[in-house]
Amino acid sequence: MSWIYLLLASLFEIGWPLGFKLSQQAEYRISGIVGALVSMGLSGWLLWLAQRSIPIGTAYAVWTDVGGAGTFLIGVTCFGDPATFWRYLGVAMIVAGVLTLKLAP
Repeated sequence: MSWIYLLLASLFEIGWPLGFKLSQQAEYRISGIVGALVSMGLSGWLLWLAQRSIPIGTAYAVWTDVGGAGTFLIGVTCFGDPATFWRYLGVAMIVAGVLTLKLAP
């Protein structure tokens, strides 16, 4: 169950930068900020639940990795952020590092 909590926490980790980005548009100002704050709270609470049985280093690395990579992909696909080889390579290296942590004995 802890890994499910961690996956959900990671997905909510994507929600708060997305909410802040949306809040830069006048029509989404309030809903974006509220969405960001709710996402922060849920993400932190779910991370807390996950860390009851997942080592802190692994949990935090997975949480930030999924959040960072997911936010990167949303930025590229929805907001026109640069999509260069080097940026994708950087995200792939982060993902590889977290997978290494997960698979290490």
